Amino acid sequence: MKSLRQNIVGIYMWLIVALGAATCLYVAYTLPPNRIDGYFLLLAIITAVIGSRIAIRIPQINVNITVEDTFVFIALLHYGGEAAVMVGALAGVCSALRISRKVRTVAFGGSALACAVFATATVLKLVFGSTIDLVHGGISVAIIALCLMGLVQYLVHTMIGAIASAMKTGESVWQMWRRHFLWISISYFSGAAGAGFIVNSLGTSRFWAILICIPIIIIVYFSYDRYMREVKASARYAEEAERRRAESEHERAEQAERHVLELNNYIVEQERISRVLEETKEHFRHAAFHDGLTGLPNRGMFTELLKAEIESAKQKPDYQFAVLFLDLDRFKNINDSLGHTHGDLLLVAFAERLERALRPMDTLARFGGDEFAILLSGMSDATDAVRVAQRIQDELSQPFVLDKNSAFATSSIGIALSSSGYDKPEDILRDADTAMYRAKENGKARYEVFDHGMHARAVSRLQLESDLRQAVENKEFCVFYQPIIQLQTGRLAGFEALVRWNHPRRGLVSPPDFIPVAEETGLIVPIGEWVLAEACARVRDWQLASPSHRSLSLSVNLSGRQVAQTDLLERIKEALSTSKLSPHCLKLEITESVVMENAEAATLMFKQLRALGVQLSIDDFGTGYSSLSYLHRFPLNYLKIDRSSVTRLTTDNDNAIVRTISTLARNLGMEVIAEGIETEEQYQQLRLLGCEYGQGYLFSQPVNDEAVLPLLVQDARRDSNSEFPLNPASDEEITVGYSM
Repeated sequence: MKSLRQNIVGIYMWLIVALGAATCLYVAYTLPPNRIDGYFLLLAIITAVIGSRIAIRIPQINVNITVEDTFVFIALLHYGGEAAVMVGALAGVCSALRISRKVRTVAFGGSALACAVFATATVLKLVFGSTIDLVHGGISVAIIALCLMGLVQYLVHTMIGAIASAMKTGESVWQMWRRHFLWISISYFSGAAGAGFIVNSLGTSRFWAILICIPIIIIVYFSYDRYMREVKASARYAEEAERRRAESEHERAEQAERHVLELNNYIVEQERISRVLEETKEHFRHAAFHDGLTGLPNRGMFTELLKAEIESAKQKPDYQFAVLFLDLDRFKNINDSLGHTHGDLLLVAFAERLERALRPMDTLARFGGDEFAILLSGMSDATDAVRVAQRIQDELSQPFVLDKNSAFATSSIGIALSSSGYDKPEDILRDADTAMYRAKENGKARYEVFDHGMHARAVSRLQLESDLRQAVENKEFCVFYQPIIQLQTGRLAGFEALVRWNHPRRGLVSPPDFIPVAEETGLIVPIGEWVLAEACARVRDWQLASPSHRSLSLSVNLSGRQVAQTDLLERIKEALSTSKLSPHCLKLEITESVVMENAEAATLMFKQLRALGVQLSIDDFGTGYSSLSYLHRFPLNYLKIDRSSVTRLTTDNDNAIVRTISTLARNLGMEVIAEGIETEEQYQQLRLLGCEYGQGYLFSQPVNDEAVLPLLVQDARRDSNSEFPLNPASDEEITVGYSM
């Protein structure tokens, strides 16, 4: 009989396990991925480690309860039924592991709770249409939803356990349920209420802080409840002893004394717990409004202080204040070169320097990363803000010593004054941030005071960025081609590809007006890939159309963003393969600054390109780092002299510079290309100085692809003894275009 009963119990438990597994698989399949975030995982871990492991034994009824239901209800209300089922299954498994290591028992514990949570979620969804945001739908809806949630979870979960217990003992389900599970309903309803309160508070408090406070509060509550029950039980025992030992007054006195001592101990313990809770509350309050690294106020506290300043300015027309927004210049370079540990040390030291430059009534805050903000309260006039900004720049003039390493750090500062009349903290912070970016654009290590023209420019730039993104999608770009002439023969050697933006409203937009925005936003990468593919295809077409120009070359500029792409080599191979252009006909132009930003990576990439057969050129040589040491390290083919050096070809000193570059290039096995040739005098000078190639308005402006074939025909027909090369300046159809 006993064996049969055990078999029935086993079958029942495995049926619950199967039902729970099916439920988990179903919710895992239907669980929206966007509901899984770091906070959800944190909630699941807390539920498993704390909620299911801390058991409170209720005296007299021999039942252990946990606080896991509170966390499961939080998951149900905040993340939905699917997420709550997964959390419930995990909590059930961890709770079962606390009392048994049998696979069947552990699986039954997780499955029972998973089924109960699924039933609860289903009922809530049928009644309210959703399980999320029920606590935000009004007090009446919230109370009904929480009560219904606690009731369904309590009935389903306890009934599954009561049935299993009844099968084991042979008692009725009702007797087993009433004896063991009737009085723990308070745990489910209090858990539902606590979860509702916590979820409703998530919008104003930090998620992690609340979750850490929950187990502390619950443990204190149940410890108090348990202790009071034990005190009451001790009192009852004392009364019974007094009745049995009425003849012993001394013993009754001792019993009473022990009771008083217990009560005193209880009072002392409660006072200690109150102190701990108050200290914990203060700790979390400080953490919520201060930066963890520097100890400075964070954005939240700064915003609250700024609100008070705005109200003061409204009530007192003469009251003035200012906001300074600061950003460390090139902080990423310091992090990358010295490491994040030294970067943190720099931020702390930077904050200390800033505090030295401020008045006692001013407030310094860290917003995150390398962004800081300063609130200057009660200024006499606007010049106070400028003086503070200047003191900050003076403080930063000395190097920072970071663990025996010295580092220089400058800051760009934006200033927004209260005299502009602000109503919201975010508005003045926005304007200070705008002024800071203007300071960066103007050279960094400086300050700028916000004016309304900055806002208009910021809006205009934002519109330009939006239009540029649309242009990439709509393929609004075109390529113009500027001829490159072999100076000694005057023959056409190739073209430089120059991108133009054919804006639907503004017309043809030249590169200086949009390339910087494209670089900053990263849009230069898809633009550059399109230019490379388009130009390669066109040049190959011209080679086939003009037999005398089979070796026609193509020069394409590469931006820093493109060079940083890991798939750059594959993109170049793809463009060459698609167009069938020979690799030796492609010249890639890269500026000195891009090369020197990451010399090691550039060296590796250059070697790969040379192995492919592609020609390499340093663009605008002489205007960047001008370090001759790197030239022999890189497998370069050409040096391109900047137009500024060509324009100054009127003095012996400037001639000496070009002569030196040409001599250096020849000694290193390179050739020289001069750009910006606009006069015949410059042309003849460059020929005498040994410069191999040149381009400029003297020969031709950049032209569209339709005008290239006439140039090729003109070049093919040109007399080899002609003194002067291409010059289609009289042909309007050909000369329409813009230069870089």
